[in-house]
Amino acid sequence: MPLLTRTVNTPLVIEVRRGAVAELGTILADRRISAGGDVAVVVGPGQGERLAELVRPQLGAADLFPVAGGTLDAAQELGAKLRQRSYDAVVGIGGGKTLDTAKWAASRYGIPMVSVATSLAHDGLASPVASLDHEGGNGSYGVQIPIAVVVDLELVASCPDGQNRGGIGDAVSNLSACADWELAHTVRGEQLDGLAVALARTGAEALLHHPGSLSDDGLLGALAEALILGGIAMSVCGSSRPCSGGCHEISHALDARHPGLASHGEQVGIGALFCTWLRGEEAHPRFAAMAACLSRHGLPVRPADLPLTDAEFAAAVAHAPRTRPDRYTILEHLDLSPAELAGRVADYGDALDRLQLPGGPAG
Repeated sequence: MPLLTRTVNTPLVIEVRRGAVAELGTILADRRISAGGDVAVVVGPGQGERLAELVRPQLGAADLFPVAGGTLDAAQELGAKLRQRSYDAVVGIGGGKTLDTAKWAASRYGIPMVSVATSLAHDGLASPVASLDHEGGNGSYGVQIPIAVVVDLELVASCPDGQNRGGIGDAVSNLSACADWELAHTVRGEQLDGLAVALARTGAEALLHHPGSLSDDGLLGALAEALILGGIAMSVCGSSRPCSGGCHEISHALDARHPGLASHGEQVGIGALFCTWLRGEEAHPRFAAMAACLSRHGLPVRPADLPLTDAEFAAAVAHAPRTRPDRYTILEHLDLSPAELAGRVADYGDALDRLQLPGGPAG
């Protein structure tokens, strides 16, 4: 009997622990990524520049490239600089904007990319997607998945809580995104990848029920692993489907209607919770567990937490399907009118009241 398998692209190295950055040179050499440190080190403002000086002695032949990050222009400018000599790898050190800039430039010129995350704001640290701003707005670009992902828990523990808090919202939203994908499979026959769903959902479930706080290595480790699994899930199926559904459509709509309102993770978190409630799961443990997790870690669960009025939030939800016309989610499935959405948002608030959630959004 023939054994049928498939090849799955994943990082060659995944290091999630304290002290990992101090051993970056050894990690690259031991895994045959770069024996002599002949790499391009891309750093963002702030902590990335400080860390570059920390790793420079380990990477004797490295060139340093500071970037503002987050824009297609910055990524193209970086790519032009990478063409000037041959590098074993591009090492991106910083937050999501810096890593996405490095991923795009490295992929453009066929150079392996090493992701060194200084925060856990979203799943970009390990995903095959680069989100970059351009003149027309924001675009998502397919890139090669990083060859290595390094998360130093000591570093991410020292970054502002708000950044890691956003990562919790992004990771937990995978539960809603997978439910949307399953809905599209049932209603429209869209092909579903069970392995991608399992990876995205497993990391999110582990985080959903974790008792720790953002000051605990245990929770930070679980968060890093959930975000990495989400990135691998996207690589497995060649799509953002397991990590992006109605939750992300709502976030894109909020960006369009209320720029700078909240972080990506905060917006997709409340979007995922609202979409979960729209599925009629208000009595289901998943809705209560998701609401408790977001509230416990200080993420928004109500429109007023963003802050928005119920009417403003309902208008954003009405706009959300237009942000991804090709995607079928609970929002497209229900196709609610503005008046119906207004009523659902009010009922959603009542459902949260019944849960008597602890805490509230962090400042």
